[in-house]
Amino acid sequence: MDRTTWRDPKRVLVAPSMLSADPLEVARGMERARGAGADLLHIDVMDGHFVPNLGFSPADVRALRARCDLPLEVHLMVDHPEAFVPWFSDAGADVLIVHRETTHHPHRLLEEIGARGILAGLAFAPSTSVEDLPYVVDVLDLVMIMGVDPGFSGGSFVPSTPQKVARVRRLIKSEGIRIGVDGGVGPTTAPELRAAGANLLVSGSHFFAAEHPAEAIAELRG
Repeated sequence: MDRTTWRDPKRVLVAPSMLSADPLEVARGMERARGAGADLLHIDVMDGHFVPNLGFSPADVRALRARCDLPLEVHLMVDHPEAFVPWFSDAGADVLIVHRETTHHPHRLLEEIGARGILAGLAFAPSTSVEDLPYVVDVLDLVMIMGVDPGFSGGSFVPSTPQKVARVRRLIKSEGIRIGVDGGVGPTTAPELRAAGANLLVSGSHFFAAEHPAEAIAELRG
């Protein structure tokens, strides 16, 4: 991932979520995202425990890495994420996101991800407090706020999400750390999220259902 682009707070990055692509046409979904001008691909990894669903594997990520020049943002919605970090690092992830709810030692885990030369992200489910963020900013590249309860594509947007984004922006006090929102992102929610301080938007259902994907991305960027 180009860290100069990553550190530019004024640029809103858009990451189509591959979980919403046709599962029989993942390569075509990847090309759709690339052709539309997406900045990253968002790849959900789920274990059936932390969330009641299953997602992409290291082999899937490795196959995408071999065929795609977009950065790969891997979202680990799994228990015991420390066991998954080496697998997906070796598979070619450019960004690795772990959930605050799944680790007692987020600083150590984020530090390990960064030591692998990968951007490190910490995700928060809707009901999880973000108040301990100031204690991990030295090893953090991304805060990912869930706009829906994690685990499935197309969930209902949690109305308090923009306020949570604004709280994160006040807590971290660093423009070099991106604030992302995953879930419920669309043309009606994106303006308020951007105004609150979000500068990375994950789009699943909205992007893959759009008749004109490039316009859908431009709309989210504002």
